[in-house]
Amino acid sequence: MNFPTMMKRREFLVESSRAALSLSLFPLAACSRPEPRGSASWEMLIPELEKRIPPLLEESIVPGLAIAIINDAKLVWRRGFGVKDSGSKQPVDKNTAFEVGSVSKTVFAYAVMKLCEKGVLNLDTPLTKYTPERFLEGDPRLDLITARHVLSHTTGFQNWRSEQEPLKIHFTPGERHSYSGEGYSYLQSVVTHLTGHVNPKECVTYEAGLKVCATDIDEYMKANLLMPFGMVSSGYVWIDAYQDLMARPHDEKGKPFNRRATATDAARYGAAGGLHSTSTDYARFLIEVIDPKPSDEFRLNRSSLDEMLRPQVKVSESSSWGLGWGIQQNGDVITHGGNNPGFQALIAASRKRKSGFVIMTNSNNGFKLFRKLVPSEAMQRFLPVTI
Repeated sequence: MNFPTMMKRREFLVESSRAALSLSLFPLAACSRPEPRGSASWEMLIPELEKRIPPLLEESIVPGLAIAIINDAKLVWRRGFGVKDSGSKQPVDKNTAFEVGSVSKTVFAYAVMKLCEKGVLNLDTPLTKYTPERFLEGDPRLDLITARHVLSHTTGFQNWRSEQEPLKIHFTPGERHSYSGEGYSYLQSVVTHLTGHVNPKECVTYEAGLKVCATDIDEYMKANLLMPFGMVSSGYVWIDAYQDLMARPHDEKGKPFNRRATATDAARYGAAGGLHSTSTDYARFLIEVIDPKPSDEFRLNRSSLDEMLRPQVKVSESSSWGLGWGIQQNGDVITHGGNNPGFQALIAASRKRKSGFVIMTNSNNGFKLFRKLVPSEAMQRFLPVTI
């Protein structure tokens, strides 16, 4: 079953991005909190997680969860809890894949930064310079929007268009922060124009009559980021091999349903929320971000990485937005959350400590579990993030 036939796409994406924004801007605990004491911190965390997670799954009506812990830039622990499917009872394991929702934006942002390094794009060149197709007609402010505006959510676009709220630029680009999936969709279309191709024979109509044709964004991201980083179980388009790999989505009552993303879904929503991945795969990517290997054809150089993770626009007294990431403590802690129907995810990491966590669930109740789990004493000692 495709996304549009399962539920109203706009409703899911609005809630997805709102949830991602709220979870990616958690105020951190006071800087006076004592530093974790090396490996003892994560080693003490594991028994706490193994004890707390199973009852929290039941309390929160979350069928399954996968978690990965990073310490000293190494994947030190990963485990699955619960089941992939409440019907089949097949258990979640370290290889189970989940949709990560708006966490997808972090991966796409990295790929865009690499294109900027290579001179294919420039962060501050208006996107209309790269393509003759106009994402919005009748507003000259479109000619001001840059990749930097998109990645920092300062385009002026609303989150997602609808029949009731057609696409519009609500303020001068760069003026302030306003979370926007449409911005990411626009930038993805520009990236495809510059690096890929569109299949005009495979098209679908989405919100407000928008016609979208399939592209090769799945192949592009696999070739230029996912595979080079060892993310071998990650992608944007359903293939039969995912039948046993993917967790099944579940609603608030724990009832499973089906969904399979198509190439047109990836063309419309891939950058903003279309990635599926395993906790292990995403942890590999996160390690590349907080403890990068030397720059190569796929990996960013230090200057690009620092720019991506630098606070770009203030959101609150304690939070900023970088390029694709929620930023805390002047760039030390990077975060993002994701929420697709039946899937919710949360990631956080400290660049200074080179530690972090990845949590993925196959439920609309995932955030309920995160709010109980993350504030625990053991988690706070490891990575002090407050929900």
